Amino acid sequence: MLNASGWPRRLQAAVLVAAVLVAAAALLSMLAANPVLAQAWPSRTITAIIPFAAGNANDIVGRIVLDQASKQVRQTIVIENRPGGGTTIGVTAVARAAPDGYTMLVHSSSFSASYSLHKSLPYDTFKDFAAVVPLGFQPMVLVVAASKPWKTLGDLVAEAKAKPGVLNFASAGHGAASHLAAERFRISAGFQAQHIPFKGPVEALTEVMTGRVDFYFLPIAPALNLIGQGKVRALAVSTSKRAALLPNVPTTAEAGLKGAAYVFWNGLFFPAKTPSEIVNKLHAETTKALAVASVQERLAKIGQEPLPMSPSQFETYFHADVRDTAKLMAAAGGKPG
Repeated sequence: MLNASGWPRRLQAAVLVAAVLVAAAALLSMLAANPVLAQAWPSRTITAIIPFAAGNANDIVGRIVLDQASKQVRQTIVIENRPGGGTTIGVTAVARAAPDGYTMLVHSSSFSASYSLHKSLPYDTFKDFAAVVPLGFQPMVLVVAASKPWKTLGDLVAEAKAKPGVLNFASAGHGAASHLAAERFRISAGFQAQHIPFKGPVEALTEVMTGRVDFYFLPIAPALNLIGQGKVRALAVSTSKRAALLPNVPTTAEAGLKGAAYVFWNGLFFPAKTPSEIVNKLHAETTKALAVASVQERLAKIGQEPLPMSPSQFETYFHADVRDTAKLMAAAGGKPG
């Protein structure tokens, strides 16, 4: 008997069953391929894209950890610095890369800020990346020129409140960690100040040392020598606990400021849809690298502290940080450009 399409019913049924079996076989093949792919990964050179210039704090941390990870997986990991576009050039390259585990992104808390700094982005911050593993965090330290009268954070806040909008602060650029840490501190303390963005930390530090800029939050490592030489004075660190390299410097919380803590983190990301087996394998190898004594020693020298998380925990943390940073930028009056 023929149906409305003109096909014999038995033949149509046989074709339908065959189609279902082919689809099922294809699905099973895909599911089976992921463990095999992960087992073979990596079988060739991996590219790690860092959206900052060489020598940046994020670059230094990434190179230390990935050098060890490269030895463990017995494959070369090539570092490519692709700065520009407020980090969007390098980030976009990763978002558009094949999700095969051979292109990764080494980024920081600045990744969270990009979402708020641009009216539109060539990628979806929430959907185009698979968070893999944090590389840790670096406490930020608030410094002032040795010639300034402020001996404590309370002294600085008192003068800032007495002279609304008169004091200024430096950053390594709009939306940089140094900018976000300062804004969180300023808003928490409840005073107005002028933001002066510079092209990088060297220029910013120079202006602080001369006294032309009043205060500056920056990662601990580049500030240590200047603090030791007495050229700048450290008033507080941005984290919830004291920094190992500056044990005598109080936290902003100890100075009575609630909500002023800021975490400058670094981490690894893959393009979205990278097989979870590969994500988990890179997580395991990176965690192993972070536990190596020589790696820990090198990271400790630059003030890097551990921030252990699973891939899912890191993704949740990252997405929450993006939203939290958006609120901070809005409160600071930041407008997308």
